[in-house]
Amino acid sequence: MSQNTVRPGRLLAFYCHQCARHDGELVYEWLLELAKGQGIGGGSAFRAIAGYGRHGVLHEEQFFELADDLPVKVEFLLDDAQADMLLAAVRAAGVDVVYAFVPAGFEVLGRR
Repeated sequence: MSQNTVRPGRLLAFYCHQCARHDGELVYEWLLELAKGQGIGGGSAFRAIAGYGRHGVLHEEQFFELADDLPVKVEFLLDDAQADMLLAAVRAAGVDVVYAFVPAGFEVLGRR
């Protein structure tokens, strides 16, 4: 019988605009670098094809448009301590983002 190695934690997601910057760096890149610097094992950024935020402005990807300011989601699977540490660092830096989290269980499958 195999041993259950599912770890409890959180799916932590940050939402920003593709062109949003913090200290001259794109926010989604800043978030990924911050997490990497804290020893967090991985994170991903996803660009939306359309969306609107708290200001109600709709942004859409257009065929002939090279770059609209589309929403970006940056997400991490973290244990509770890592999530608290990352959130504290983002708050302390004063970054203008929205975040959400949900309880999650996760596991690495295959070779490690």
